[in-house]
Amino acid sequence: MTETMSIEQYLGEGGVLSSPANVPPRYRGELLRLMASFVDSELAGSAGFADVINDAPGIQERISAARIVLEKTDHAGQVLKIMETFGVDGGRYAVHHPWAARLSREADIGAVRQGGDMRLSVFHYPLEGWADAVVMNVLMGAASVVQLKELARVSYQPLAEVFRTILPREKRHAELGAAGLARIVADAEGRVKARTSVAYWYPRVAASFGHAGSARFETLARFGLRHQPNETLLAEWRADADAQLSALGLI
Repeated sequence: MTETMSIEQYLGEGGVLSSPANVPPRYRGELLRLMASFVDSELAGSAGFADVINDAPGIQERISAARIVLEKTDHAGQVLKIMETFGVDGGRYAVHHPWAARLSREADIGAVRQGGDMRLSVFHYPLEGWADAVVMNVLMGAASVVQLKELARVSYQPLAEVFRTILPREKRHAELGAAGLARIVADAEGRVKARTSVAYWYPRVAASFGHAGSARFETLARFGLRHQPNETLLAEWRADADAQLSALGLI
């Protein structure tokens, strides 16, 4: 990027940024915010799911749940390493917040972040047993795939490469969740539990996409940190989630 070219012009011409040394201050702030939201969500999500591993009905289900917990924690670690190149203390960061902390099941916070971390609002709600955890994993897994396809195009090249590596693993998590949900709805009792959980989690996962017409989107789009608006990503998620739920007779 030349001294006379703005970051918007540079990125508009297909340029990418590749090190903290060539990142302007405003871009740096937005990039760190984006990374913190991802890291915090992965750490909070894995911490919450870890608590239900022993609720799994069989060995294979426990292995799948443990794999998801392990890999989500690893995803957080990969992005945290990039944050460290910007001066973040990774060791302190990883233990700075109570990642397993949750609000009450009845809380209604919309898309508003709570407390001191940057996790998506959906990760402030508690899981209630195995069927509930699987439903949440299916819905949030589909959301993660949509969001990661967007994040894999960010203009900070090292981060885009990490997100492209993470995306196939998150797709696999979604597949594991779908397989687990199919087993749950195979009997009448499981189907009732699943429908109750879908009613609970569906609007909360939807809220994780943020507000339509977001003012921040314009800033992020100028920096190449976003490409599609919240409402477009939400519509893609709804189409995928509804297709999966419909196939299982849950909507």
